[in-house]
Amino acid sequence: MTVTPGAAPAVVDGPAADDVAEARLRDVAHARRPIRYGSGLLWALTLVVATAAAWVVARNPNFEWAVVGQWFTAGSILRGLSVTLGLTLVSMLIGTALGLLLAVARLSTDRLPRTLSGLYIWFFRGTPLLVQLIFWYNLSTLFPTLSIGVPFGPQLASWKTNDLITPLTAAIAGLSLNEAAYMAEIIRGGLLSVDRGQYETAEAFGMTRGRALRRIVIPQAMRSIVPPTGNQLISMIKATSLVSVIAMGDLLYSAQAVYNRTFEVIPLLMVAVLWYLLITSILNVGQSAIERYYARGERNAVATKGGRPATGAGDAVEAPPGDAR
Repeated sequence: MTVTPGAAPAVVDGPAADDVAEARLRDVAHARRPIRYGSGLLWALTLVVATAAAWVVARNPNFEWAVVGQWFTAGSILRGLSVTLGLTLVSMLIGTALGLLLAVARLSTDRLPRTLSGLYIWFFRGTPLLVQLIFWYNLSTLFPTLSIGVPFGPQLASWKTNDLITPLTAAIAGLSLNEAAYMAEIIRGGLLSVDRGQYETAEAFGMTRGRALRRIVIPQAMRSIVPPTGNQLISMIKATSLVSVIAMGDLLYSAQAVYNRTFEVIPLLMVAVLWYLLITSILNVGQSAIERYYARGERNAVATKGGRPATGAGDAVEAPPGDAR
């Protein structure tokens, strides 16, 4: 058979078509994945470099691993660790709740809440967290007393600022208010990722805006909210180390208090580093589990095609024996 250049391929029918199909199936059955020498070399090089680095760190006497093991579970370090975890939990809860309110206000059609929310986010994202913590800790310099009362009228109650603003309250206020600004933008992005038709459907069923957010919009937005929220939680764990500048006894402050007495700076810093790595590793596992939970619906939609499991685009799936479909 002569093939003319540029002509359409001839259609093969009959036994010849069966032979062509059989040849293709035979080729696919005996196909092998090509050997990727470059990838293997990169893996080998990576393992060699990682092993060499681990060997150098393990054998370097200046790390004083015996001292690290001695202080890793010391009482003062564990107390500082509990303060770090407590600050992280409380600040994330307050920041997330306040961030949700700010995000809803940011999406409001009313100009006043939208403007106030925007100003809040602009201020707290535009100033360093360390400066905010120091500002809260020294609030009594600006306001010696804090009072509640009628604007331009009588005071109902009054307190000394130093009695209210302790290192703990300053740390919680600084971390929570700063986190709320970032969580507001994360939640707003998640809400915007939900199709507008979901809001319209909820309104058609007579749902209020708040009920539609709770029952329909927020559960769907969680797929977009969870990953960056996990990153913020990990960042919060590390950001709590900043409270050491206001004499808050967190993990880093506890390590600093020890090496200021013993002058074993590197081993105590390694103790703090190892605890931070352990906590963030556990949080990464939890984040992955939550992401898989909220991605169930999306996976089912992708894996199901016409009511049957789909193996790929255009693939035909045979029903199992005895299936009535």
